[in-house]
Amino acid sequence: MRHLLRRRDGSGIWSVGALAIAAIVILPILSVLVLAFAPTENIWPHLMATTLPRYAANTVLMTLGTGAMAAAIGAGAAWLVTMYRFPLANLLEWLLLLPLAIPAYIGAYALVDFLDYSGPVQIALRETMGWTSARDYWFPQVRSRWAAVIVLAAALYPYVYMLARAAFREQSAGSYEVARALGAGPFGLFRRVGLPLARPAIAAGAAIVMMETVNDFGVVDFFAVQTLTTGIFTVWLETGNAGGAAQIACVILAVILALVALEKVSRRNSRYYHSARQPRPITRIRLSGAPGWIATALCALPVFAGFILPVAVIAGHALDRPETWVSSGLGRAFLNTLSVGGSASVLTVAGALFMVYGVRQTGRRLPKLILPVTTIGYAAPGAVLAVGILIPVAAFDHRVADALLWLTGRDPGLILTGSAAAIVMAYFVRFFAIAQGATDAAFGRVSPSLPMAARSLGRTAGGTLREVYLPLMKGSVGTALLLVFVDCVKELPATLLLRPFNYDTLATRAHEKASLENIGEAAPPALLVILVGLVAVALLARTNLGAARR
Repeated sequence: MRHLLRRRDGSGIWSVGALAIAAIVILPILSVLVLAFAPTENIWPHLMATTLPRYAANTVLMTLGTGAMAAAIGAGAAWLVTMYRFPLANLLEWLLLLPLAIPAYIGAYALVDFLDYSGPVQIALRETMGWTSARDYWFPQVRSRWAAVIVLAAALYPYVYMLARAAFREQSAGSYEVARALGAGPFGLFRRVGLPLARPAIAAGAAIVMMETVNDFGVVDFFAVQTLTTGIFTVWLETGNAGGAAQIACVILAVILALVALEKVSRRNSRYYHSARQPRPITRIRLSGAPGWIATALCALPVFAGFILPVAVIAGHALDRPETWVSSGLGRAFLNTLSVGGSASVLTVAGALFMVYGVRQTGRRLPKLILPVTTIGYAAPGAVLAVGILIPVAAFDHRVADALLWLTGRDPGLILTGSAAAIVMAYFVRFFAIAQGATDAAFGRVSPSLPMAARSLGRTAGGTLREVYLPLMKGSVGTALLLVFVDCVKELPATLLLRPFNYDTLATRAHEKASLENIGEAAPPALLVILVGLVAVALLARTNLGAARR
């Protein structure tokens, strides 16, 4: 460590700083492993004999069901808007991204409110048919595992859609012309040409969807589906056993690693190359009459389920009860969201800038090897990170408080866990990969000759970063800040576990009010979360539009 700090070019400081930031990102995962393998009270045999098989079975079924449904919706919609021209096709191409603005738990509140016994659908059925009670007719159970799968698929399919659409666009029109000459029809083109060529992209999108499904807490808790994530809340909060929660968290990590490995294996032997010449773009086929309107309906259905229905239901409640917009609790939740989300986004992007630049400055192998490992935080669910952060941070808090009490005679209380600092740390670890990816790509777009010229003119490493890189990267840095902030606003599991007493954000307030069946009170914070998400989707659509034009 000393020889790093003494390097004459100053890169040692950057290397040590990069290693320190990497340690902050990786330590929560290591903490979970230590707690799981050395618990104060080992309840693993009890979990295996009672609840863990049910948690695992529900998690596997929901993960596979959501992944398959999202892959079918996303790939199918991407194929239609890429290959065909039909009514509203150009508009739907971008509207299909809108469900990304709706957190899945808000979609769950809207679906239950819309389809429940007291909702408009069943009320209309009873009034139309003359039924007087639920015993007079059969209606599907709304709060069920498969309803949760539908909600999650409707919210997450855009991950598959974006990657599949890009893959379809990059394919050459010649492949399809040859297939048509050999007698392949529309479905044959999709099954034999389009789908195999886009399979790596679809597999990558489905893997992201399945990881987000494992991470979800709001939907499964609202639908009363017991999964591994809800198991962490149950074991930790209801029985007070941190070791048992860490053991369940390790099972979740194993599931995540299995999903990542499965995605890698599925693409291992898939190699598709373009010719040296620029591939001829696909010419979309016009669909008129009934086929065109059927294609429009198929693409509009996921937009309706994933965006229009949740927004309409939530906005309707928000307008019906305008007094909820001026409640003191909403104002505090809004300010708390701005403070923790803003602080976390600034710290995360600053840390990513420092780390990526530090790795680029050093010629040593260790920092370069650690850089990809820091992306593990994004794959780890928020509940897992909360376990890995709260236990060691709480222990550190107690020791600091005891030391200050001994020195000053005054008890300062819990400095970190008694404030929002632990939430900011969880956001930092969880979304560091987003900031790191954006900043690393931005550094790569700066010509090496510019920083070399600055160093030859006597600028230090810090001066080169400040005077050369940052002015050229300000657009990418702003985008990274916005994306991290939006994800912080929507994050629910980590916030629920790490927040201090009587501390709400928009996400936790919406979840608590909806859990109490008070959708009217939940509507304003939910609508604010949606509006923040729309900003990110607009930025994403603008970026995709620019890439498509190029």
